[in-house]
Amino acid sequence: MVNMTIELGSLFVGTLVRLAASTPDDVIAWTHWFSDGEFLRQMDTDYARLRSQREYERMLENSDGPNSVTFRIRAIEGDKLIGFIALHSIEWNNGTTLLSMGIGEADYRAKGYGTEALRLTLRYAFTELNLYRVGLNVISNNGRAIRAYEKAGFVREGVTRGQVHRDGQRYDLIWMGILREEWENTLR
Repeated sequence: MVNMTIELGSLFVGTLVRLAASTPDDVIAWTHWFSDGEFLRQMDTDYARLRSQREYERMLENSDGPNSVTFRIRAIEGDKLIGFIALHSIEWNNGTTLLSMGIGEADYRAKGYGTEALRLTLRYAFTELNLYRVGLNVISNNGRAIRAYEKAGFVREGVTRGQVHRDGQRYDLIWMGILREEWENTLR
């Protein structure tokens, strides 16, 4: 373990975004985001389908548990809800977790909001939850997300070839991860 002092600042607040708890009104934004075909098809490898507002209410009510932490991403300016980020499938005994995130508001994509939310969440995972590894997967045609993950310090660990079928084409599923010491190196 490296003996170093890490200047953390605010645990949940950056310059562009803040990580927030869910509110009952979030379901309205979720219903809108998940009716956007582009967002749906970049977010998940499952087939795109529309869901009712009640289904999203149930999903949001059950999003946290003993092995998961979910945040809403809110833009500092205007306090607008723009996305979500979650640490899920936490294995406390191994100090590992998986991450998923989405910037649902199209006007906030590729402008640094997701990268900052990632940095805040990684800081939370490694310092507050004392985890050792954060992993994720991303579809190979999602260049914006891949760039954001790499900017935050994630490295490519593997590929599941031809895993995702979209519009008559096959795409790889890229597995990425970051270890605590790699994250610490991004702070220097």
